[in-house]
Amino acid sequence: MLKLTRQNLYSLEQYAEIRNEFRSKVMRHKQNRRVAIDNHATLYFEDTLTVQYQVQEMLRIERIFEAHSIQEELDVYNPLIPDGSNWKATFMLEYENADERRLVLQSLCGIENQVYIQVENFSRIFAISNEDLDRSTGDKTSAVHFMRFEFTPAMINAILANATVRAGITHPKYQAECVLSQATLDSLRKDLQFIPQ
Repeated sequence: MLKLTRQNLYSLEQYAEIRNEFRSKVMRHKQNRRVAIDNHATLYFEDTLTVQYQVQEMLRIERIFEAHSIQEELDVYNPLIPDGSNWKATFMLEYENADERRLVLQSLCGIENQVYIQVENFSRIFAISNEDLDRSTGDKTSAVHFMRFEFTPAMINAILANATVRAGITHPKYQAECVLSQATLDSLRKDLQFIPQ
């Protein structure tokens, strides 16, 4: 997938004019890129459009318009865009009650290393998490993690050929699994490139 450059972005003035329409487009797009593993654990798969939205919103909120500052934002967010052999996602542990969330995060240290994608009968692919910085401490995990799932050529070709794909968690204190919907797979296939065998 193409990485974003300054030429792909709207100016602050342009973005103000089209923001509502652009946001609606992105929200519709995101619907098929959200995978609820269960009620509290969700993967939000990123791509060029979702990352552009995040960058545009950051520029808007921070009133960033200088070229070097815009490039700094792009340098932060571009690594979230898939490279053709992987899926990239924001993983969130979502609990509305703050006390419950705090206790759960204390009990789930290392969960970011136990999230997987499984293509048909291939081995599970566990997430490579938080490559930018560690988001866990010795006594708790974070509610948000950034993940990369790196596939073999055979797995990519199977996904492109409509293989069944599951997402799950194998943490000792948190096990869950779901099957990705057809609509989700239709969207996520666009992140991958066919690899000749």
